[in-house]
Amino acid sequence: MKNAFTLGILETGRPPEPLEETHGSFPQMFADLLCENAPEWEFRAYRVMDGEFPFSIDECDAWLITGSKASVYDGDEWIDDLKEFLEDAYEEHIPLVGICFGHQVLAEALGGTVEKSRKGWGLGVQAYTVTDAGRGILPDLESFAVNSFHQDQVLELPEDAKVLAESSFCPYAALDYNGRALSFQGHPEFDRAFTKDLLQSRRGTLLDPDQTDEAVATLEQSTDSSKLAKTIVEFVEKALEGNTPSDEPDHVSPSQ
Repeated sequence: MKNAFTLGILETGRPPEPLEETHGSFPQMFADLLCENAPEWEFRAYRVMDGEFPFSIDECDAWLITGSKASVYDGDEWIDDLKEFLEDAYEEHIPLVGICFGHQVLAEALGGTVEKSRKGWGLGVQAYTVTDAGRGILPDLESFAVNSFHQDQVLELPEDAKVLAESSFCPYAALDYNGRALSFQGHPEFDRAFTKDLLQSRRGTLLDPDQTDEAVATLEQSTDSSKLAKTIVEFVEKALEGNTPSDEPDHVSPSQ
């Protein structure tokens, strides 16, 4: 792609306040993640969890949905509005990317089912095997590892979904929707330091000490976040071929 375009980041949650002060917001994390492979991209954030939605589905050229502490089945008005927004954008072939909660809400918007997994929490570095169907989008990876923090999972696939990566714990870890939407259960935008701080912040509340220690220990492993970032950029740019970029966006700049 020669021209800049706008990636709209639909912010569905925030890090705990002390962590946001240290590590930045979720939109900032995504800008930092993607800028190396897409220095010409502009990023515009919308706090949809506060009811701040775009005026229209074509206000940006593509959309990315962040993670959240919310569950897609909570029944909150903003979640229902988000599902409707994503369904409309998908029907109009506007590229979509979903991460964690974004992965789940995209699946529900397009006809799938998400529930709290009986398997419990997926924490720390999780490894996934790339399926035969995934080799076209993830050609350089037989498997990948990524930081994770989730209990909900996609349990029933939408009709259009194709599984790109799987594990015994999370069978639907990455999904493609006809080249128009891409989603991952894991968090390529979470670096080691943030993931460690997030896990420790949940010690004794959401997580018991043993769970926390086991998850923190996995962070010594390397992840494939940079490769997933490249995959996201290539996927969006391919889906955007022929689209006209937005004009003069307000943007989130990568950290210096």
